[in-house]
Amino acid sequence: MTEPIPIGVDHGYAAMKTAHCSFPSGLAEYEHEPYTQKNVLRYDGKYYVVGSGRQPLQQDKTVDENYYLLTLAAIAKEIAYRNAPTATSVILAAGLPLTSFGREKKAFRAYLLREGKPVSFLYEGISYEISVQDVKLFPQGYAAILQHSDLLNEPSVILADIGGWTVDIMRLDNRIPHAASCRSLELGIIRCLDEIAEQVRRSLNLSLTSVQIENVLRGSPDSMDDRVKAIIQREAGLYARRILSAIAEAGLDCRAMPVVFLGGGAGLMKRYLPQGSVLRPVILDDDKLNAQAYERLAGQVADHAG
Repeated sequence: MTEPIPIGVDHGYAAMKTAHCSFPSGLAEYEHEPYTQKNVLRYDGKYYVVGSGRQPLQQDKTVDENYYLLTLAAIAKEIAYRNAPTATSVILAAGLPLTSFGREKKAFRAYLLREGKPVSFLYEGISYEISVQDVKLFPQGYAAILQHSDLLNEPSVILADIGGWTVDIMRLDNRIPHAASCRSLELGIIRCLDEIAEQVRRSLNLSLTSVQIENVLRGSPDSMDDRVKAIIQREAGLYARRILSAIAEAGLDCRAMPVVFLGGGAGLMKRYLPQGSVLRPVILDDDKLNAQAYERLAGQVADHAG
Protein backbone atom coordinates (compact mmCIF):
# COMPACT_ATOMS: atom_id res chain seq x y z
CA MET A 1 0.00 0.00 0.00
CA THR A 2 1.39 3.40 -0.96
CA GLU A 3 2.13 5.99 1.68
CA PRO A 4 -0.40 8.85 2.00
CA ILE A 5 0.59 12.08 0.26
CA PRO A 6 0.96 15.18 2.47
CA ILE A 7 -0.93 18.09 0.88
CA GLY A 8 -0.85 21.55 2.42
CA VAL A 9 -3.91 23.78 2.01
CA ASP A 10 -4.25 27.39 3.13
CA HIS A 11 -7.97 28.25 3.47
CA GLY A 12 -8.04 31.99 2.80
CA TYR A 13 -11.04 34.31 2.58
CA ALA A 14 -9.75 35.69 -0.72
CA ALA A 15 -7.90 32.67 -2.11
CA MET A 16 -7.23 28.99 -1.57
CA LYS A 17 -3.58 27.99 -1.77
CA THR A 18 -1.65 24.75 -2.01
CA ALA A 19 2.10 24.28 -2.33
CA HIS A 20 1.91 24.90 -6.09
CA CYS A 21 -1.54 26.35 -6.84
CA SER A 22 -3.57 29.43 -5.90
CA PHE A 23 -7.14 30.26 -6.91
CA PRO A 24 -9.93 32.61 -5.72
CA SER A 25 -12.07 31.11 -2.97
CA GLY A 26 -15.38 31.72 -4.76
CA LEU A 27 -17.88 28.94 -5.31
CA ALA A 28 -21.04 29.00 -7.46
CA GLU A 29 -23.52 26.10 -7.38
CA TYR A 30 -25.26 24.91 -10.56
CA GLU A 31 -28.23 22.56 -10.73
CA HIS A 32 -27.27 21.40 -14.23
CA GLU A 33 -23.89 20.75 -15.84
CA PRO A 34 -22.19 24.06 -16.82
CA TYR A 35 -21.14 24.73 -20.42
CA THR A 36 -17.46 24.08 -19.59
CA GLN A 37 -15.58 21.62 -17.39
CA LYS A 38 -12.90 24.16 -16.50
CA ASN A 39 -12.80 24.71 -12.72
CA VAL A 40 -15.95 22.59 -12.32
CA LEU A 41 -16.35 20.31 -9.30
CA ARG A 42 -19.04 17.63 -9.32
CA TYR A 43 -19.80 16.32 -5.86
CA ASP A 44 -22.83 14.54 -4.43
CA GLY A 45 -24.77 15.01 -7.68
CA LYS A 46 -24.27 18.78 -7.81
CA TYR A 47 -22.04 21.01 -9.91
CA TYR A 48 -19.88 23.85 -8.56
CA VAL A 49 -17.78 26.37 -10.47
CA VAL A 50 -14.70 27.00 -8.37
CA GLY A 51 -12.71 30.23 -8.28
CA SER A 52 -15.44 32.68 -9.26
CA GLY A 53 -15.39 35.70 -6.93
CA ARG A 54 -14.71 35.17 -3.24
CA GLN A 55 -16.41 33.73 -0.18
CA PRO A 56 -18.70 35.93 1.89
CA LEU A 57 -17.12 36.70 5.24
CA GLN A 58 -17.79 34.00 7.81
CA GLN A 59 -15.85 33.83 11.03
CA ASP A 60 -16.46 30.07 11.31
CA LYS A 61 -15.44 28.27 8.11
CA THR A 62 -17.20 25.08 9.24
CA VAL A 63 -20.74 26.52 9.19
CA ASP A 64 -21.42 25.23 5.66
CA GLU A 65 -19.86 22.95 3.06
CA ASN A 66 -18.17 25.68 1.00
CA TYR A 67 -14.65 25.37 2.39
CA TYR A 68 -14.85 21.57 2.29
CA LEU A 69 -15.77 21.74 -1.41
CA LEU A 70 -12.95 24.22 -2.01
CA THR A 71 -10.61 21.82 -0.19
CA LEU A 72 -11.58 19.02 -2.59
CA ALA A 73 -10.83 21.32 -5.53
CA ALA A 74 -7.49 22.28 -3.98
CA ILE A 75 -6.52 18.64 -3.48
CA ALA A 76 -7.47 17.84 -7.08
CA LYS A 77 -5.43 20.76 -8.43
CA GLU A 78 -2.39 19.74 -6.41
CA ILE A 79 -2.67 16.08 -7.44
CA ALA A 80 -2.97 17.12 -11.10
CA TYR A 81 0.08 19.41 -10.75
CA ARG A 82 2.15 16.55 -9.34
CA ASN A 83 0.73 14.00 -11.80
CA ALA A 84 -0.06 11.82 -8.76
CA PRO A 85 -2.67 9.02 -8.73
CA THR A 86 -6.26 10.27 -8.68
CA ALA A 87 -7.23 7.47 -6.29
CA THR A 88 -5.04 7.99 -3.25
CA SER A 89 -4.91 8.70 0.47
CA VAL A 90 -3.65 12.03 1.75
CA ILE A 91 -2.55 13.69 4.94
CA LEU A 92 -4.14 17.11 4.86
CA ALA A 93 -2.04 19.89 6.41
CA ALA A 94 -3.82 23.17 7.14
CA GLY A 95 -3.65 26.17 9.43
CA LEU A 96 -5.56 28.45 11.77
CA PRO A 97 -4.74 31.86 13.25
CA LEU A 98 -2.64 31.60 16.40
CA THR A 99 -5.20 33.72 18.28
CA SER A 100 -7.98 31.13 17.74
CA PHE A 101 -5.90 27.99 17.24
CA GLY A 102 -6.85 26.18 20.43
CA ARG A 103 -10.52 27.17 20.20
CA GLU A 104 -11.10 26.14 16.57
CA LYS A 105 -8.67 23.24 16.14
CA LYS A 106 -10.96 20.34 17.08
CA ALA A 107 -13.94 21.46 14.97
CA PHE A 108 -11.86 22.36 11.91
CA ARG A 109 -10.00 19.05 12.02
CA ALA A 110 -13.28 17.08 12.15
CA TYR A 111 -14.71 19.24 9.34
CA LEU A 112 -11.81 18.37 7.03
CA LEU A 113 -11.29 14.75 8.14
CA ARG A 114 -14.86 13.44 7.71
CA GLU A 115 -13.87 10.39 9.78
CA GLY A 116 -11.30 9.42 7.16
CA LYS A 117 -13.94 7.95 4.84
CA PRO A 118 -13.14 7.87 1.09
CA VAL A 119 -14.78 10.64 -0.93
CA SER A 120 -15.47 10.46 -4.66
CA PHE A 121 -15.85 13.49 -6.90
CA LEU A 122 -15.06 14.82 -10.36
CA TYR A 123 -12.91 17.86 -11.00
CA GLU A 124 -12.57 19.21 -14.54
CA GLY A 125 -14.01 15.94 -15.81
CA ILE A 126 -11.46 13.77 -14.01
CA SER A 127 -12.63 11.25 -11.40
CA TYR A 128 -10.99 11.34 -7.95
CA GLU A 129 -11.29 9.05 -4.96
CA ILE A 130 -9.55 10.59 -2.00
CA SER A 131 -9.20 9.28 1.53
CA VAL A 132 -8.07 11.89 4.07
CA GLN A 133 -6.23 9.69 6.56
CA ASP A 134 -5.27 12.49 8.92
CA VAL A 135 -5.47 16.26 9.32
CA LYS A 136 -2.50 18.14 10.79
CA LEU A 137 -3.14 21.74 11.86
CA PHE A 138 -0.50 24.42 12.41
CA PRO A 139 -0.52 28.11 13.36
CA GLN A 140 -0.62 30.18 10.17
CA GLY A 141 2.17 32.69 9.63
CA TYR A 142 4.28 31.15 12.38
CA ALA A 143 4.49 27.91 10.39
CA ALA A 144 5.87 29.79 7.36
CA ILE A 145 8.49 31.73 9.29
CA LEU A 146 9.77 28.51 10.88
CA GLN A 147 11.21 27.66 7.46
CA HIS A 148 13.46 30.78 7.49
CA SER A 149 16.14 30.10 10.07
CA ASP A 150 17.99 33.35 9.29
CA LEU A 151 14.99 35.31 10.56
CA LEU A 152 14.71 33.18 13.67
CA ASN A 153 18.28 34.03 14.64
CA GLU A 154 17.08 37.52 15.52
CA PRO A 155 16.26 37.88 19.25
CA SER A 156 12.91 39.57 18.49
CA VAL A 157 10.95 39.64 15.23
CA ILE A 158 7.52 41.02 14.35
CA LEU A 159 5.39 38.89 12.04
CA ALA A 160 2.52 40.40 10.03
CA ASP A 161 0.59 37.86 7.94
CA ILE A 162 -1.61 39.95 5.62
CA GLY A 163 -4.40 37.74 4.37
CA GLY A 164 -7.62 38.39 2.53
CA TRP A 165 -9.73 39.43 5.50
CA THR A 166 -7.41 39.39 8.51
CA VAL A 167 -3.95 40.58 9.42
CA ASP A 168 -2.38 38.30 12.01
CA ILE A 169 0.30 40.02 14.07
CA MET A 170 2.67 38.49 16.59
CA ARG A 171 6.12 38.94 18.08
CA LEU A 172 8.63 36.13 18.31
CA ASP A 173 11.22 36.24 21.08
CA ASN A 174 14.03 33.71 20.61
CA ARG A 175 11.82 31.81 18.11
CA ILE A 176 8.85 31.54 20.49
CA PRO A 177 5.58 33.47 19.92
CA HIS A 178 4.89 36.06 22.58
CA ALA A 179 1.27 35.21 23.40
CA ALA A 180 0.26 38.65 24.68
CA SER A 181 1.35 40.27 21.39
CA CYS A 182 -0.85 38.10 19.13
CA ARG A 183 -3.62 39.95 17.30
CA SER A 184 -5.97 38.99 14.49
CA LEU A 185 -7.33 42.18 12.95
CA GLU A 186 -10.01 42.60 10.27
CA LEU A 187 -7.68 44.66 8.12
CA GLY A 188 -6.82 42.30 5.27
CA ILE A 189 -6.23 43.10 1.61
CA ILE A 190 -9.96 42.83 0.78
CA ARG A 191 -10.56 45.93 2.92
CA CYS A 192 -7.89 47.76 0.94
CA LEU A 193 -9.40 46.75 -2.42
CA ASP A 194 -12.92 47.72 -1.32
CA GLU A 195 -11.74 51.13 -0.07
CA ILE A 196 -9.87 51.82 -3.32
CA ALA A 197 -12.95 50.89 -5.37
CA GLU A 198 -15.10 53.23 -3.25
CA GLN A 199 -12.67 56.16 -3.60
CA VAL A 200 -12.48 55.73 -7.38
CA ARG A 201 -16.29 55.60 -7.53
CA ARG A 202 -16.62 58.79 -5.47
CA SER A 203 -13.95 60.74 -7.32
CA LEU A 204 -14.39 59.61 -10.93
CA ASN A 205 -17.76 57.79 -11.00
CA LEU A 206 -16.06 54.62 -12.26
CA SER A 207 -16.67 51.08 -11.06
CA LEU A 208 -13.47 49.03 -11.05
CA THR A 209 -13.13 45.31 -10.50
CA SER A 210 -10.80 43.89 -7.87
CA VAL A 211 -8.79 42.32 -10.69
CA GLN A 212 -8.17 45.76 -12.26
CA ILE A 213 -7.10 47.23 -8.93
CA GLU A 214 -4.76 44.33 -8.13
CA ASN A 215 -3.21 44.68 -11.59
CA VAL A 216 -2.29 48.30 -10.88
CA LEU A 217 -0.98 47.43 -7.41
CA ARG A 218 1.34 44.86 -9.01
CA GLY A 219 2.60 47.47 -11.48
CA SER A 220 1.44 45.44 -14.47
CA PRO A 221 0.85 47.33 -17.74
CA ASP A 222 -2.73 48.25 -18.66
CA SER A 223 -4.73 50.97 -20.41
CA MET A 224 -6.11 52.58 -17.25
CA ASP A 225 -6.36 56.36 -16.94
CA ASP A 226 -3.52 57.96 -14.96
CA ARG A 227 -6.03 59.69 -12.66
CA VAL A 228 -7.39 56.30 -11.64
CA LYS A 229 -3.90 54.92 -11.04
CA ALA A 230 -3.06 57.93 -8.87
CA ILE A 231 -6.04 57.23 -6.59
CA ILE A 232 -5.18 53.52 -6.37
CA GLN A 233 -1.57 54.25 -5.47
CA ARG A 234 -2.54 56.93 -2.94
CA GLU A 235 -4.98 54.59 -1.18
CA ALA A 236 -2.44 51.74 -1.21
CA GLY A 237 0.05 54.02 0.56
CA LEU A 238 -2.59 54.88 3.18
CA TYR A 239 -3.33 51.18 3.66
CA ALA A 240 0.37 50.41 4.23
CA ARG A 241 0.46 53.13 6.89
CA ARG A 242 -2.69 51.68 8.47
CA ILE A 243 -0.95 48.31 8.81
CA LEU A 244 2.01 49.96 10.52
CA SER A 245 -0.35 51.84 12.86
CA ALA A 246 -2.08 48.58 13.77
CA ILE A 247 1.29 47.00 14.60
CA ALA A 248 2.18 50.01 16.78
CA GLU A 249 -1.20 49.84 18.53
CA ALA A 250 -0.40 46.21 19.40
CA GLY A 251 2.58 47.57 21.34
CA LEU A 252 5.22 46.60 18.77
CA ASP A 253 7.87 48.99 17.43
CA CYS A 254 8.71 48.44 13.76
CA ARG A 255 11.76 50.70 14.06
CA ALA A 256 13.27 48.58 16.84
CA MET A 257 13.14 45.07 15.34
CA PRO A 258 12.77 43.38 11.95
CA VAL A 259 9.26 42.98 10.53
CA VAL A 260 8.35 39.99 8.37
CA PHE A 261 5.44 40.66 6.01
CA LEU A 262 3.88 37.61 4.38
CA GLY A 263 0.59 36.53 2.85
CA GLY A 264 -1.33 37.89 -0.10
CA GLY A 265 -0.81 41.52 0.98
CA ALA A 266 2.96 41.31 1.44
CA GLY A 267 3.66 42.37 -2.14
CA LEU A 268 1.74 45.60 -1.55
CA MET A 269 3.92 46.37 1.48
CA LYS A 270 7.02 45.87 -0.69
CA ARG A 271 5.90 48.65 -3.04
CA TYR A 272 4.14 51.07 -0.68
CA LEU A 273 5.96 50.81 2.65
CA PRO A 274 7.02 54.34 3.73
CA GLN A 275 10.77 54.88 3.55
CA GLY A 276 12.52 54.41 6.92
CA SER A 277 9.37 53.22 8.72
CA VAL A 278 10.74 49.75 9.49
CA LEU A 279 14.15 48.79 10.86
CA ARG A 280 14.47 45.80 8.51
CA PRO A 281 11.49 44.85 6.37
CA VAL A 282 11.50 41.23 5.16
CA ILE A 283 8.94 40.62 2.40
CA LEU A 284 7.84 37.02 1.81
CA ASP A 285 5.33 37.71 -0.97
CA ASP A 286 4.65 34.20 -2.28
CA ASP A 287 1.03 33.66 -1.19
CA LYS A 288 1.61 29.89 -1.14
CA LEU A 289 4.19 30.03 1.69
CA ASN A 290 1.78 29.01 4.45
CA ALA A 291 0.54 26.00 2.47
CA GLN A 292 4.13 24.98 1.70
CA ALA A 293 5.04 25.30 5.38
CA TYR A 294 2.06 23.22 6.55
CA GLU A 295 2.96 20.48 4.09
CA ARG A 296 6.62 20.46 5.05
CA LEU A 297 5.82 20.33 8.77
CA ALA A 298 3.28 17.54 8.25
CA GLY A 299 5.95 15.58 6.37
CA GLN A 300 8.39 16.11 9.23
CA VAL A 301 5.83 14.92 11.77
CA ALA A 302 5.19 11.79 9.69
CA ASP A 303 8.94 11.12 9.38
CA HIS A 304 9.43 11.36 13.15
CA ALA A 305 6.42 9.11 13.75
CA GLY A 306 7.90 6.58 11.36
